[in-house]
Amino acid sequence: MKKKQEPEYFIFREISVVPTANLICIHSRTTMKTSCFLSAQCSGSNFPVNIVNIQSTGQRIIVSDSQESVHFLRYRKGDNQLVVFADDTTPRYVSCVCVLDYHTVAIADKFGNLSVVRLPERVNEDVQDDPTVSKSVWDRGWLNGASQKVELVANFFIGDTITSLQKTSLMPGANEALVYTTIGGAIGCLVSFMSKDEVDFFTNLEMHVRSEYPPLCGRDHLSYRSYYAPCKSVIDGDICEQFSLMELSKQKEVAEELGKTVSEISKKLEDIRTRYAF
Repeated sequence: MKKKQEPEYFIFREISVVPTANLICIHSRTTMKTSCFLSAQCSGSNFPVNIVNIQSTGQRIIVSDSQESVHFLRYRKGDNQLVVFADDTTPRYVSCVCVLDYHTVAIADKFGNLSVVRLPERVNEDVQDDPTVSKSVWDRGWLNGASQKVELVANFFIGDTITSLQKTSLMPGANEALVYTTIGGAIGCLVSFMSKDEVDFFTNLEMHVRSEYPPLCGRDHLSYRSYYAPCKSVIDGDICEQFSLMELSKQKEVAEELGKTVSEISKKLEDIRTRYAF
């Protein structure tokens, strides 16, 4: 049986963060002094199962567990300790993670779900406060975890295990997109809308195409995209693209419901493609 590969060490400011199974070792880069401890949630326990990924953004370290989603940590220099100040309420079997911004992380799991989580606006992460105050905050766990929880921004079922996530531009000068690849060889991307009008338009287009052009196998589209968890804040571009495959009479019916012409709908689909991809 092949041994599961551990993530390599991670350099964070003046320390090296080295994961080993569900533990983390901190190595000082200046004095070579090693401090090995159970990097933990607020109760002082280990990471639940196994560390699969470590990333950082600014002062934060983001640690992914193989079965318990992501944990947000800060380094307390005075105590030479990493403190988990926020984690997730949903157990996610993480396969890969991509940091979108200072507060937001995209998570893919081995069951084919792609989720986006974000820290609350008023998250308390100042772990350098007076220890008599801050330690009592971090010791008060919630739901057997950290005292603060991330918020689910979006969720979507891809249908295949995602092996990589990358925030990048697919063309010179194009807007950034979240590109994913799957174990089956598929390549796809998630893009952001530029206005509320675009969100409303594509939401209504998806709804009408879903009802007027059902899948050949008869399966409900919404239940498929919500296979493990309800689909949230994501519009399925694949089903919107099937508008051009519909009969002309049905295209005109959908266009009338949306208050557009058939050519205008096709132009909007083409515009969002060329804005990000091709």
